[in-house]
Amino acid sequence: MDTDTTAGPERTAYVIVGGGLAAAKAIEGIRESDTAGSIVLVTEEDRLPYERPPLSKGALKGDDELESAYTHDRDWYAEHDVELRLGTPATSLDAEAHTLTLSDGTVLTYERLLLATGSSARALEVPGADLDGVLYLREMQESEALKARLTDGARVVVVGAGWIGLEVAAAAREAGCPVTVVEPQAAPLLGVMGEQVGAWFAELHRGHGVEFRFGEGVERIEGDGAVTGVVTRSGDTLPADVVVVGVGITPNTGLAEGAGIRTDNGIVTDSSLRTAADGVWAAGDVASWRSVTLGTNVRVEHWANANDGGLAAGRSMAGQDVTYDPVPFFFSDQYDVGLEYAGHVARGTDAEVVLRGKPSDNEFMAFWVVPEGEGVRVLAGMHVNVWDTIDDVQRLVRDRTVVERDRLADPDVALSELT
Repeated sequence: MDTDTTAGPERTAYVIVGGGLAAAKAIEGIRESDTAGSIVLVTEEDRLPYERPPLSKGALKGDDELESAYTHDRDWYAEHDVELRLGTPATSLDAEAHTLTLSDGTVLTYERLLLATGSSARALEVPGADLDGVLYLREMQESEALKARLTDGARVVVVGAGWIGLEVAAAAREAGCPVTVVEPQAAPLLGVMGEQVGAWFAELHRGHGVEFRFGEGVERIEGDGAVTGVVTRSGDTLPADVVVVGVGITPNTGLAEGAGIRTDNGIVTDSSLRTAADGVWAAGDVASWRSVTLGTNVRVEHWANANDGGLAAGRSMAGQDVTYDPVPFFFSDQYDVGLEYAGHVARGTDAEVVLRGKPSDNEFMAFWVVPEGEGVRVLAGMHVNVWDTIDDVQRLVRDRTVVERDRLADPDVALSELT
């Protein structure tokens, strides 16, 4: 497609801000339609864009090389005429003037800009949180540092029983490390999975030797330079050589907020991933996009959204008619368990959990449903080691299908019959 060149040689057709999967996929989306428009990629980390799932899965466990996380190699960016500004974070955005200022003082003037700034790990604000051995797992160098410390016998305390916490616990146990997980709620993933499924996750990990301290918080972390223990709010001291903090993430909305772009649990966009600011899009963890299927804005912190949302944003920026309307999806691997989840249960929704199969067999499905008519409607569904079912789950969610509760729970009724 043609691009406006009236502003002079310094004007860039596309500026992509972000160093994750969404940024890399956006370039792919742009180049589908526009093979000539100039592209500048701006990253905070001094690395090429990479995917995050390997950081807590294969690469952390040693099954894969960390380099496999890179979305493309350097030659790919050269072949697609992408100018790289690695390790030079953006410091301010002027949406009216269409300018982006970088940390080295460079000012880029853009026609179209994508904010794929991702999220940052939420800090644990207690005494001792800055000791050597207190780690987070959000960036590649953090995965490298943690993998080096997961040596046989190293005592690991994980703060937070969310997805990152559980995946780290599994990797640490497979490395031969004693693991204790401290979680203020009554079960892992309580806000996402509910008590029943959360209890299954707890039993899965207990079966592999993980100790849980539910209903507990961290009072302080002890050590003389390096961590030696975690003191809980009940006064117990948990010996530790490594502490991994996984207490959630926060979307990086600072650039948007500074430019006066609307944010509400992320950068607010329409269904084509455009913000209200002229020439500005958002994608990935940081985007709160308008879902046509769900009838609300949604922000998702998982691989599929970065992959698909980045591609959709790039296409939209390059002039394609795009409606980004996926059923949210994520996956996790823990020990010999693989699971996939599709759908969305808004916070505060009083959803019932319907189980299909026996959780004790580590091969079952769970559905989050609400009553509708003479049956129930599926808001979300998850399988555990029941493969080739997630497409049917997504259809149930997308089509707002009303099903009989008992048939949904019956493993002898094929899901395809319900869809």
